[in-house]
Amino acid sequence: MSSREAILSAIRQNRPAGRYELPPLPDFAPLVGPDLVAEFADRLKRMGGRVAESEAGGDPLAAVRERIAAAKVVASAVPEVAGNRDLAQVANPGDLADVDVAVVRAVFGVAETGSVLFTQDELRVNAVAYLAQHLIVLLDPADILVNIQAAYRRPDFARAAYAVLHTGPSATADIEGVLIHGAQGVRSLTVVLMPRS
Repeated sequence: MSSREAILSAIRQNRPAGRYELPPLPDFAPLVGPDLVAEFADRLKRMGGRVAESEAGGDPLAAVRERIAAAKVVASAVPEVAGNRDLAQVANPGDLADVDVAVVRAVFGVAETGSVLFTQDELRVNAVAYLAQHLIVLLDPADILVNIQAAYRRPDFARAAYAVLHTGPSATADIEGVLIHGAQGVRSLTVVLMPRS
C-alpha cells in the first residue's frame, strides 16, 4: 500500500458516522453593480487577467486564433478551437509541462471576484490549468454570477469531484511588494466572452 492509500484509508476509517449537512449559506448584499460583465472584467484586470475585446458582432475566436498563432504546443479542451496536444491521450499530467497555450471553457464566472470555475469535465486533465504557460478561457456572459454565494448555490459546483476557482494568472510578491506573474502557474489568463453553442 502506498503512503497515499494508507493516508486515505486512515481518513475513511476515522470518519465520524452519520450525515452532516452543510451550514446554511448566508445571502450577502452584492458588492458589484448591475453590469456583471463590466464588473467581472474590472476585477479580473485587478488580479492580472484580462477580458479579450472583440468588436460588436465580430468573431470572438479571433482573439484566440491570434494568441495561439505563435504557440508551438496548444492543448484545447473545447470543440471550438483545435489544439495539437490531445488531452484524451495524456497519461501523466506532467506531460503537459511543455504546453504553451491551453484553451478551456469555464462553467461560470463570478463578477465580485473576477474568478472562473473549472471542474474535471472542463479541464479533462486538471493539471492543464496550472502547467500551461498561458490560459485562454471561454466564458458565456450569461454565466457570470454576482458573487461567491451564488456560485456555491450552483449544482455544478456541488456535484463536481474536482472544482477550482481561478482568479487571474499565478502571482507572487516578495516583502518589498515586487509582483511576479507566472511564478507557480500560468503566466497569463485571458477570458474570451463567447456564448455556448
